[in-house]
Amino acid sequence: MSDQSPTDRYKADMPQIPGVSAPGGRAGIFRNPTVRLVGGLLAILLVVFLGARWLLRPHHTELPPAEPPPKIEVPSPAPDPNAALPHATEQEPGVASVAEMAQPWSSKKFFMRNGLTGENVAGLLIRLPSAAAGQDSAYWAFELNAPYGNCQLEFVTDLKALRNEYDFKAAKHPMVGNPCSRTVYDPTKLTNLPGNVWVRGAIVQGSDLRPPLGIEVRVRGKNIEAVRME
Repeated sequence: MSDQSPTDRYKADMPQIPGVSAPGGRAGIFRNPTVRLVGGLLAILLVVFLGARWLLRPHHTELPPAEPPPKIEVPSPAPDPNAALPHATEQEPGVASVAEMAQPWSSKKFFMRNGLTGENVAGLLIRLPSAAAGQDSAYWAFELNAPYGNCQLEFVTDLKALRNEYDFKAAKHPMVGNPCSRTVYDPTKLTNLPGNVWVRGAIVQGSDLRPPLGIEVRVRGKNIEAVRME
């Protein structure tokens, strides 16, 4: 007797095609072109997704080192040309030595402290030819500020400049001049001011009211000292 049930006897066998598995087999599914196409597309999408996710992930970037602030170079102040000049005070009145003022008409600029105002006043020391070196009368010192106005007096040793710039034709030796008023003072001459006061630097040309303000000097040993302002 046959072991098949009546139902099994009436089932038709599927025809077998060489090289093709049964429809329900796993190998048949993967051999299906549509399934393979869909699987390839999914794989591509997965790769694209993972790549985009990797590109879009936050990257830790190191900030460049901060640049140091620019250095601001402050220009150094120009050296004061008057700093090296002697400054006569009550304790240290020396302004020059006899040796450096040995030649007639040699000159030297200095500063002297004004006891009333406390300011340093510019002065000029001139070696006169009328006396021997080392005597008080051989030197004349005066303030470079004009007695009236804001002009600075100048010691003019160029006789040609006295003739051309000051129009002083009679210049025989250096003079002191006021460039603002073209007044000329003669260091070798004295003049009498009101009150019977004799001062050096008589006016030989110009309209200024008086000679330069004098500074008393004295010789002590080998040094010339500025003692008192007029």
